Amino acid sequence: MSKLIIAAGTGFLGQVLVSHFKNKFEEIVILTRGKSQIIDGIKYVNWNARTFSGWEKELENADVLINLAGKSVDCRYTQKNKREILLSRIESTKILNKAVLSCKNPPKHWLNSSTATIYRFSLDKEMDEVDGETGNDFSMNVALSWEKAFFKTETPNTLKTALRTSIVLGKNGGALIPLKTLAKFGFGGKQGKGNQFVSWIHEEDFARAAAFIIEKEMSGKVNVVAPKPVRNIDFMFKLRKAVRAPFGIPLNKTLLEIGSFFIRTETELVLKSRNVVPKRLLENGFTFQFENIDNAFKNLL
Repeated sequence: MSKLIIAAGTGFLGQVLVSHFKNKFEEIVILTRGKSQIIDGIKYVNWNARTFSGWEKELENADVLINLAGKSVDCRYTQKNKREILLSRIESTKILNKAVLSCKNPPKHWLNSSTATIYRFSLDKEMDEVDGETGNDFSMNVALSWEKAFFKTETPNTLKTALRTSIVLGKNGGALIPLKTLAKFGFGGKQGKGNQFVSWIHEEDFARAAAFIIEKEMSGKVNVVAPKPVRNIDFMFKLRKAVRAPFGIPLNKTLLEIGSFFIRTETELVLKSRNVVPKRLLENGFTFQFENIDNAFKNLL
């Protein structure tokens, strides 16, 4: 009998994981803020990600727990939103630590979301799990506090892995949807200087990497990113080609500030240079189906 729990599994990434794992586990339970129900053989159990209410019993005898909880960073960084971004990550991680420790038979392996944004802005140095440098700004501090909340509590019978994930490119959600729209409307030029790196991963490789980490029992911090970060100018050029947009107006920082204000997001999401590489996955023998961005776009668009 094998059992997978996905906390906050109804969003884009949760659905990617469910479709990958649905034939690999006999039982899948999703912790959701929605109502408890069973759909297509998948059990949805209500939780508020802060307190026990019965959902914690589901963790008994689970093989794998994957936690994706956290307010989307795709919003304006107002004080209220910043607080929610931080608390939604810390609180859900803390309550899951409590739940794991209160199990007689806890999950064998717990994969917790983290982010490749934990590394500082870098135009030259490639950031891996060993030599990568973290920095000090809002999103890096959120990432550091999040991982600290995860690893600080020791769970002797549960392996722990933080998934330092980059932008996941998928058909039905994530960053590709708004970027595709921009490109189709002729705004698919470089963003800002265009020399900043974009770390990305195809949705299928994201799910395959999670499966690989479980299979190889990898613990600690793992960069879940494609091996070749691309510069923003090339990323946008290839995206334009893929959606057959004849031209792309570049968006300088000022235009981006205005645009991101209207779509209620932050320019940091496109201006930060994330030059992150998957050293540990590659060293352990993981092979990517989508190593370069051309293949990924061809597949997704």
